Amino acid sequence: MKLFRLPDLGEGLQEAEIVKWHVKVGDEVTLDQQLVSVETAKAIVDIPAPYAGKIAWLYGGMHDVAHVGQPLVAFEGGDDADPGTVVGKVEVGQKVLSEAPAVAPPLAHGIKATPAVRALARKLDVDLAMVTPTGVEGLITANDVQRAARVLAAAGPQELLRGVRKAMAQSMTLAHAEVASATIMDDADIDAWRAGESIMLRLIRALVASCGVEPSLNTWYDGQAVGRRMLTHVDLGIAVDTPDGLLVPVLRNVERRSPEDLKISLAKLIQDARSRKVPPDDLRGNTITLSNYGSIAGRYASPIIVPPTVAIVGAGRVSKEVVALDDRPVVHRMLPLSLTFDHRAVTGGEAGRFIAAMIADLQKAD
Repeated sequence: MKLFRLPDLGEGLQEAEIVKWHVKVGDEVTLDQQLVSVETAKAIVDIPAPYAGKIAWLYGGMHDVAHVGQPLVAFEGGDDADPGTVVGKVEVGQKVLSEAPAVAPPLAHGIKATPAVRALARKLDVDLAMVTPTGVEGLITANDVQRAARVLAAAGPQELLRGVRKAMAQSMTLAHAEVASATIMDDADIDAWRAGESIMLRLIRALVASCGVEPSLNTWYDGQAVGRRMLTHVDLGIAVDTPDGLLVPVLRNVERRSPEDLKISLAKLIQDARSRKVPPDDLRGNTITLSNYGSIAGRYASPIIVPPTVAIVGAGRVSKEVVALDDRPVVHRMLPLSLTFDHRAVTGGEAGRFIAAMIADLQKAD
């Protein structure tokens, strides 16, 4: 059979309701003979036959909704050889009408462009989702596409992400799509620390203490089952910046390790991450994450949670600030903290108690 699919109706319209069929199965039709009338959000459109032949099948009845690229009519004879198609179920309205090839998904919702402009975008290899529209009611014009093409040409060839950066992009896409993230921020007064204290080791100690106070943040969450698994051990993911991208190697069972053991293990972990020598098993399975981005720059942030974990602690740049002590202004060293949590599994109160416990531990002299 030869399939005729609902064509692009322009103006960003991606679906149409079948109003009336002008042919039936078994009819012989001629080129440009009227096949069907469909109603879009803009108007009723009469769709002609793209070629002559005998009707073998009609997809959908009155008031069914068809999407651009889905089959409308099957003609006897020939092969449906659209490039890149795969076989699958085609749904129109609420009914599964036939097993038929499926096409690539339509353009993202809200993109408005005429067929001529879309053809120009394909010719110039411009993704319409990247184009800023200047036409009426958000319509993308030919000038918009040409301007985007000039910007892309000036930017040089596209670099496909590979390795660590590709994995990072995929993880961040998953996190953005799935996690209901919220962030709480506060400061810890660390002026009482002894000289030479390791910020990372103190952060790890405080984080472990907080997991004891509020274990709901040391949890794996299953979005499909809508369930969580609260973990008794703390396998800490450490965000490490490398020239190849972000890596998050894992320190296992940090709640049971001595400060000296943690110091040696942390140094080796960071060195191995930057030299790309971390075993694959040490790059997965963390229960909570720590990012000391303040060692580079920044005070507060909204770090990204990667499922199935539900929390990540961020530490900002230490700075000297004026604080009130016994009603007198004094200058103390302050450590900014950011806690991003998955609000599907963690309440605001739980997050607040967690960061409060961290602050209490960090503000101890030793």
